[in-house]
Amino acid sequence: MKLELGAARSGQAAAIDPRRYHEAADPKRPPIAERPPVCLYFEVTNRCNLLCTTCPRTYEALEPPADMTWDLFTRIVGQVPDLARAVLHGVGEPMLVKSLPAMVRHLKERGVYVLFNTNGTALSERNGRALIDARLDELRVSLDAATREKFRIVRGVDVFNRILKNIRRFRALQVREGAASPFVSLWLTGVKETIAELPAFVRLAADIGVGEVYLQRLVYFDADPVGLARPNQTLFECLEKDEAEILAEAEAEARRLGITFSASGAASEPGMSLTSTTRENPWSLCGRPWTLMYFTANGRALPCCIAPFAQHGYGNYTLGDVTSEPLDAIWNGARYQAFRTALQSDRPSRVCGSCGLRWSL
Repeated sequence: MKLELGAARSGQAAAIDPRRYHEAADPKRPPIAERPPVCLYFEVTNRCNLLCTTCPRTYEALEPPADMTWDLFTRIVGQVPDLARAVLHGVGEPMLVKSLPAMVRHLKERGVYVLFNTNGTALSERNGRALIDARLDELRVSLDAATREKFRIVRGVDVFNRILKNIRRFRALQVREGAASPFVSLWLTGVKETIAELPAFVRLAADIGVGEVYLQRLVYFDADPVGLARPNQTLFECLEKDEAEILAEAEAEARRLGITFSASGAASEPGMSLTSTTRENPWSLCGRPWTLMYFTANGRALPCCIAPFAQHGYGNYTLGDVTSEPLDAIWNGARYQAFRTALQSDRPSRVCGSCGLRWSL
């Protein structure tokens, strides 16, 4: 599962700091957003070459298979003149899209900060050089395991060593050509199946020349959980003592090796639930519906990147269709206004309620 933490690098657009695109919302914000979105998620494809046991697309067809067309992509970008940040991933693998470097270049020409998550399988020297030339800002590699055996359990295929080889070659290419960007980071989804590998995961990152490691939250369906995306695999509702010790060991290894390490929303004390205790409606702290939009490969507008992983069926939270509606009509249309109003009430969308209860926002 690929989720945003808001990490920021140098060279981002100056007009609006994209690090703040998901800052906590003022509970009194009106249902009409005062300004256009500053961050857009482009699901450049919903195709993928892996069968991850934490991903819903492994088990169900979310939309018809598609790559986002160039025309749709540029039409969306053209409707947000002050765009600060673009995320080029969704439920698919972005590097399967041939026009991906051109999309990056188009955004960079507009001064946008650009990143995406990849599974690393298609990170060849040719593709890597194209992304360097396009001036991609961040390349986030979701590896999810420190060993070949655990990788096969989580990802469903035996390509672990191939991905490591790809990352090593790409980092060597960057060093050889003096390319500071894209900044490369390594990501592991927090499940009980692999948490014991976290210290080794940090060491692996150092070994292949990657300077940042992130432990990210698992998101799962409330009803009918699938694969490893189920409640008994999540770390972040309640952190057990042995898991806290593993996190502490990983942090110590990161300090020793000079690696930046972050566990998104990790509890500070063993046994502490991450359910918010400071507000009755923790979901209302989220500011995403006022600052960002997510578009599927087919042009469906969703509230954020978490929605596809938190509730079955896009029909439950589709807020518009950019293939037939102007973006500004969607952004402050009746569906978005109702969604924002519900988010600040005690009856939010089911997607938001689950997210706010399980995550430290």
